[in-house]
Amino acid sequence: MTRLAETLATIDQLHQMDPSVIDDTPAELNYARQMTHWLQQLAPDASEELQIAVRSQHLCRWEIPRSEYPEGRTGYLKWRTELGKLHARKAGEIMARNGYSETSCAQASAIIRKQGIKRNADTQTLEDCACLVFLTRDFSAFAAKHPRDKVIAIVQKTWKKMSEQAQQKALALPFAEPDLQVLQEALA
Repeated sequence: MTRLAETLATIDQLHQMDPSVIDDTPAELNYARQMTHWLQQLAPDASEELQIAVRSQHLCRWEIPRSEYPEGRTGYLKWRTELGKLHARKAGEIMARNGYSETSCAQASAIIRKQGIKRNADTQTLEDCACLVFLTRDFSAFAAKHPRDKVIAIVQKTWKKMSEQAQQKALALPFAEPDLQVLQEALA
């Protein structure tokens, strides 16, 4: 087994520990697989660091519950920052055990923590994967639970985070009619 395969397998072992299960699969393992699916669509020749970062995006997310942070945007952003540090630290530890250099570990960490979005191609690719997973996996349920104006605002924010390549992939997705209407309104 290559060190990349060993690293990804170890990451997936941690994902398997997610107590939240969807359709008999740990939720974060499902998320990681979808992230990797989109990475293969967007950057089939991705570096090992990017492949690891994408697979680690939600690594052990359940260890820091959202409920431990205040409601509202400030609490949400603090929670997300702490999650990014956790994901990066755990991925870096796994990488180091598998023989990756400090430089490679730092590169993957920066991608996971979304440093240099819109300036760093790898960080942008990770963000594109996350946005596409949201649109394909979570958008419909999110739209059903929230007021239309909030959903439109979230779609607009998501769209601004995406590269043109990812936007084109998103436009080709087979959305249900109600979701398509919201997306069209948001992007008008």
